Amino acid sequence: MLARYLKHSSRIIERSLGGPSLRGYAVAPQAQEQINDSSSSAEALENARPYSELSGPSAYEVIRGFLPGGEFHNKLFTEGIIELSLRYGDIFRFPAMFGKPEMVMNLNPADYPIIFRNEGIWPQRRSFETSNYHREVHRADFFQGVTGLVTTAGEDWAKFRTAVNPVLMQPKNARLYLNTILEINDEFLERIRHIRDPHTLEMPDDFHDDLNRLTLEGVVGIALNKRLGMLHKNRDSPECKLLLQSIRNFFDYSEDLEINPSIWKIVKTPTFYKLMKSLDTLTEICNKYIDEALKKLEQDKDGKLTTEVGKEKSVLEKLLRIDRKIAVVMALDMMAAGVDTTSSALTGILFCIAKNPDKQQKLFEELKRVLPHKDSQLTIESMQNLPYLRACIKEGLRYHPVIPGTMRRLPNDVVLSGYRIPAGVDISISSNLILRNEKFVVEPNKYIPERWVRNDPEGRKYHIENPFLFLPFGFGPRSCVGKRIVDLELEVTLARLVRNFVIEFNYSTEKAFIPKIVFIPGIPLNFKFEERRE
Repeated sequence: MLARYLKHSSRIIERSLGGPSLRGYAVAPQAQEQINDSSSSAEALENARPYSELSGPSAYEVIRGFLPGGEFHNKLFTEGIIELSLRYGDIFRFPAMFGKPEMVMNLNPADYPIIFRNEGIWPQRRSFETSNYHREVHRADFFQGVTGLVTTAGEDWAKFRTAVNPVLMQPKNARLYLNTILEINDEFLERIRHIRDPHTLEMPDDFHDDLNRLTLEGVVGIALNKRLGMLHKNRDSPECKLLLQSIRNFFDYSEDLEINPSIWKIVKTPTFYKLMKSLDTLTEICNKYIDEALKKLEQDKDGKLTTEVGKEKSVLEKLLRIDRKIAVVMALDMMAAGVDTTSSALTGILFCIAKNPDKQQKLFEELKRVLPHKDSQLTIESMQNLPYLRACIKEGLRYHPVIPGTMRRLPNDVVLSGYRIPAGVDISISSNLILRNEKFVVEPNKYIPERWVRNDPEGRKYHIENPFLFLPFGFGPRSCVGKRIVDLELEVTLARLVRNFVIEFNYSTEKAFIPKIVFIPGIPLNFKFEERRE
């Protein structure tokens, strides 16, 4: 069935995996000039400075710097990278350590279009090797060679991605889950009213937990057409608590093993075994939900029971028509990866909205035209008329990115910043670390949604010229497969919150996030939600 589907989807393959073409993307003239001038032609490569001349810190310098007494001690890894760039330049070599290969740190956005132009038809990037180990060795019995998008490359990745793209990447398909997300949001609004302090109207210190529950409930609703009841009905069940804790542990332990120096590839450390256990628990709980959904589907061949009235078929049900194992692994990945990423994105946007009441008021006025009453319902049609809402989300993602950037391992030599970078070297595209740099962004420390509104006279002077600088979901065939669903969740949640409440945050947001695999909130989320009277 999969082979027949791939043949039928040749146009999708060409569009999504058809190589390094940038057709369809608004490439600024400067970026296009860079692509043309710095190609991988023999002449350009011959005239470039050799890779050996590219400077960077030694392994000793990095390790010593992060140890007690070192210059980076008690600093975030991302802060250390920025400080190293001030010393070695916008592009530098980061040494091989603890079984991990050397990589190039690139904080020069002029190089980004060149990197993506040369990424090949099957873009490769360094994967989470601990997750690879879990799926290919530790639990090979369960995954049976179908290990998902994060841990695969080449043709296996292309087949998996081509199968899931039509279901997840088409905007019109994602919007079909609007009713599911609205139902969950209604429950979330009531949760806010229930837990806020009756005097201060502020959220408790652990409000981050509620945001995680909101996003997990949404992901499971879309992936399996199932309600876990994590916001209210089953919030105290041992299984729900264990599921959330396993997801948190995954990010904590993965950061220790994948981002920080670790010897797990040489000697299996206690943290490594903790991660394997957390991934086992996550796999078992998610697979239980998937099995329950599969049984319902098998018992309901006509689809009269599994798809509720007004609800779209689950992602699992759609992918089952293509390949059963792909359907199961994709549903599992959605539940594992779709929680902290979306909740962190939402948190950052809420910080910006709360700290900029003038922008919040402007958003409210737009929402009120579409939602005249607090209980007015969003529709697929009305969501087409909310440009400022989407601009607020984009600017929030710029101001508080969820990840530091992305990575590519190119199949051929290229010239970056005048240096010849050999094929196969990992290149870290650290675009999100420079989104608050005034060299590249006008007024970078101000929240200005207008910079993302087309034909806005006020925003035109704040427009970011290089389209490859702002890549919240990555770029090209290897961009985030859940982008459309995340967009839907953020748009619906922000719209419902701002339409119902005046939102404040009366505390400092300095160092509000800490890096794990993604940036997660590092301060109590004591948002104030005051009921709107209009």
